[in-house]
Amino acid sequence: MTFEELNINKPLLNALNDLGFTHPTTIQHKVFSVTMSGKDVCGIAQTGTGKTFAYLLPSLRQLQYSKDRLPQLIILVPTRELVVQVIEEVEKLSKYLTLQVVGIYGGGNIKVQMAELKSGADIIVATPGRLIDMAMNGTLKTKAVKKLIIDEVDEMLNLGFRHQLNMLLDLLPPKRQNLLFSATLTAEVEALMKVHFNDPVKVEAAPTGTPLSNIDQRLYKVPNFYTKVNLLDQLLEDESLSRVIIFTATKKLADQLFGQLEVSQLGKVGVIHSNKAQNNRFQTVAAFQDGTYRLLIATDIIARGLDIAEVSHVINFDIPETPENYIHRIGRTGRADQMGTAISFVSEKDQEYVEEIEALMKYEIPETSLPEGLKISEILTADEEPKVHMKNIVVKRPKMEDVGPAFHEKKAKNQKVNVRRDYNAEKAQKYGRPIKRSGKK
Repeated sequence: MTFEELNINKPLLNALNDLGFTHPTTIQHKVFSVTMSGKDVCGIAQTGTGKTFAYLLPSLRQLQYSKDRLPQLIILVPTRELVVQVIEEVEKLSKYLTLQVVGIYGGGNIKVQMAELKSGADIIVATPGRLIDMAMNGTLKTKAVKKLIIDEVDEMLNLGFRHQLNMLLDLLPPKRQNLLFSATLTAEVEALMKVHFNDPVKVEAAPTGTPLSNIDQRLYKVPNFYTKVNLLDQLLEDESLSRVIIFTATKKLADQLFGQLEVSQLGKVGVIHSNKAQNNRFQTVAAFQDGTYRLLIATDIIARGLDIAEVSHVINFDIPETPENYIHRIGRTGRADQMGTAISFVSEKDQEYVEEIEALMKYEIPETSLPEGLKISEILTADEEPKVHMKNIVVKRPKMEDVGPAFHEKKAKNQKVNVRRDYNAEKAQKYGRPIKRSGKK
């Protein structure tokens, strides 16, 4: 099926033609008719399958021009980066439409965002926390909202946005269409839909947790941090690793790895995580997109906000504890029907996480032997050093009834008693007769 066979108007078709898109992906085709019918939708699709266009195409098709310029469509996403990227996608599709889109997210100047919203907006793309701020200060007007889209809802819940989501869902007009999209469907997401959605139609492009068929997965068993760095250096000698995202478990590890790689990859490596300033994060992603950076080191919180074309490889420097995060990580490569490669470094402590990931995917990740000449480091980081656990000896306190008084009687020989002494009687006892002093002469 082509886009022309769908009920898409001319402005959208022209925009799609300019972008070179003629055939919808599976999720785009399946979601379009359901959304156009006005029913609530729960869309399950892996990242890289065209999920953003799946909800934008029917939503923009139904958007009606309004002189009031009050928001008709609200799109909620978990990260600031994803706000920016969804706005870019809206602008691509609305090239021949007259509409205003505004981005609302934390870390940006709230006064500037308030001014943009007051000047008029047909579409709002926002993170939940900042949008609640706008609602509480009266800037957000919800009476014209006809459609709510929640993208990557499971990640929002993981980031602690449960309360804000429930508040927003209660603030919006009850007569609205709800669309929810994610790569995974958790029990919490289903509970949210049960309360706030009206009999949603579930649309799946692939079963939850199914890896993309065009991603080549493999793993190396590596003992420690510095051996992983050595292996990474050796793999990067291959020029086919042209645009690589490297995921670490923590911000601290991301910074440590950056310190190791910036020497050998001078000026070609960037790092982003939640401790980095917003402008720094945007600039780093832009440098990676335009090819200035060959490598981008990131944490899981950033994984959902990266929509970068032509990522050749994803490297899991550390295995994520949550199996679904692995699916999101590797989904950064192999996008838009391109081939991609996902490489994982597995230490002994990571093995249980790998088993959970394989159970979710119903697929065993092939193990690759370590390359010849790889230097196995015996140096451990402070976090890898074995912890010495001292035995904590607890002294048992005596029972209160076994404890004597705070003060005790002195021994008889040490007792001092003030008595009046009878010296005559003492002498009589000593000498056997009374002793009398003679008078003075």
